[in-house]
Amino acid sequence: MSMGQSTPDPSRPKGLADLSALRGNRLLAALPSAALRELAPHVRSVALERGRVLFEPGDDVETTHLPCHSTMVSLLLVTRDGREVEAASIGREGAAGGIVSAGHKPAYGRAVVQVPGPSLAVATDQLEAAKRRHPAIADLFSRYADALLAQVMQSVVCNALHPVEQRAARWLLSTHDRAGEDIIRLTQQALAEMLGVQRTTVSGVAKALEHRGLIRQHHGHVEIVDREGLEAACCECYAAVDAHYRTLMPEVAED
Repeated sequence: MSMGQSTPDPSRPKGLADLSALRGNRLLAALPSAALRELAPHVRSVALERGRVLFEPGDDVETTHLPCHSTMVSLLLVTRDGREVEAASIGREGAAGGIVSAGHKPAYGRAVVQVPGPSLAVATDQLEAAKRRHPAIADLFSRYADALLAQVMQSVVCNALHPVEQRAARWLLSTHDRAGEDIIRLTQQALAEMLGVQRTTVSGVAKALEHRGLIRQHHGHVEIVDREGLEAACCECYAAVDAHYRTLMPEVAED
């Protein structure tokens, strides 16, 4: 069902009047207050559970989700036989949807919640209207689209050329950035799905990283013990994407 304004729904949650709630997403937090006030009446808070599918290939992306805090969404490419491989991940620095600026917005891949938690949601048509009225919104989302494309392109190289251990280290680093803490809510099965490998493969990789003192495994969690060591174990892909993001969006990137 569309979230547009053509048919008001009295049961639908009202927009957020408190601008500070919108700043849980760093992309929105980088916007001028005037632009945030423009969006606030159309944004609502939602809780995203792990495994929730936000859109499927071919769907019209009617709702844009903006993860907050440690919440993370994966963009997956799906093969004919149902296998999935992650092309990009989106946390509090970005948005799932809201990239296309006009017309039909069909999704190419599947968006699935990997790390559950709070998010903001806005009807994509309302976001597009706000872009037209506020160039700052349009500019920020355009730059984010470039950064997201860079992540997808780097993933192609990483998946094709680099061993699973380096790819796993890269994924853990990216997730650690978004989590904001050393404990990441992540199962081996979830990591295996994101890397497109068997769980037994991920189990061996995780044990190797733990043996080197880089991580510590818990039931349903992974603890980052040695961040610098994990960066050394990673391929160059993590640093390349991070540097590009910081160049494009210095007001969004965290130190």
